[in-house]
Amino acid sequence: MDNIPVIDQLSKKIDEILARLKRLEEENSQLRNEIVTLKAQNEAKESQVAKLSDELAMKDLEIEEVIGKIEAMLGEQ
Repeated sequence: MDNIPVIDQLSKKIDEILARLKRLEEENSQLRNEIVTLKAQNEAKESQVAKLSDELAMKDLEIEEVIGKIEAMLGEQ
């Protein structure tokens, strides 16, 4: 008879541990999904930054060409 309460206590503790394990597994799954989403967003941002960097380099070249033309026109005078 003395073993029954101990068994009940152990059973209750096991149920609590299993419930906590399930919650942690669900949280872990949600965090993994969030990581995947954030990695995709990061890749998109990196791509956007690279594109903007290329556009900036092209604009710099255009500015240099305009400056060269202005200097050439001023040199002709």
